[in-house]
Amino acid sequence: MSEAGVVFDRAIGALRLKRALAAGYPDFLLQRAVEDLEERLAAVLRRFAAAADLGTPLPVAAPVLLAKADSLLRMAEVPSGAADLVGDLERLPLAPACLDLAASLLALHGVNDLPGALIQIRRALRPDGLFIGCLLGGRTLQELRQVLLEAEAETTGGVSPRIAPFADLRDLGSLLQRAGFALPVVDSEVVTVRYRDVFGLLRDLHAMGWGNALMARRKAGMRRDTLLRAAGLYAERFADADGRLRATFEIVWLSGWAPHESQQKPLRPGSAKARLAEALGVPEIGAGDTAGGPT
Repeated sequence: MSEAGVVFDRAIGALRLKRALAAGYPDFLLQRAVEDLEERLAAVLRRFAAAADLGTPLPVAAPVLLAKADSLLRMAEVPSGAADLVGDLERLPLAPACLDLAASLLALHGVNDLPGALIQIRRALRPDGLFIGCLLGGRTLQELRQVLLEAEAETTGGVSPRIAPFADLRDLGSLLQRAGFALPVVDSEVVTVRYRDVFGLLRDLHAMGWGNALMARRKAGMRRDTLLRAAGLYAERFADADGRLRATFEIVWLSGWAPHESQQKPLRPGSAKARLAEALGVPEIGAGDTAGGPT
């Protein structure tokens, strides 16, 4: 691990994911991510030799990846019959330069060292190999975060961290560059899911293994009065006209290429062959001049 701190209890996170998969993992967000992945890969006009699915909780991305690649390796983070190997996104069991395409859907937000995980993915790619993936962003569960903090402060006089500190969109582009990716692209989409009550949302989070795995969490469960107060606040503030409650999930997409000499590179300052003013058809203003001319 690099200088990143230990935020998540990875052992309890893996245990919860294993239980969630055994009980029937709700795949509505993953299916949305797979549709987006297919659309994004359709814009890449090339075929890849060796692809890998890294940590996606279910094997739902396989058809999309095999449509663009000759072979596919699926690495799961917990034992699964549909996985080729079990590994850790923080310690990838992959040789350097063994892949041409790497994908990861809704898994990387649970690692402690995201920069380190991205570096390992880039090292596993051959030159001009592509990484594309998505993870939960900072606006995810913003409603639940707000009401849990307020309800716990009211009922106990203190607060315990309940919702993970998801990465901010503005930071992820620099993380891709720091990891050595060329041509990095970051964008996000907000998905709103509606529930009859907050307990339906909590059931889905539990069923996806997304319970509180923060190292700094309070080990005792949430008090009943705290939960009921949070449910009331949620209904007061985040209900639509029909009474159903909104829950925000921000899905952030990352992509980048392993560097290769054939890729486009930015021009050196001063190397342009034409002046911008000429292209725009406007007078050029020299240093020290103003738009209205000398005064």
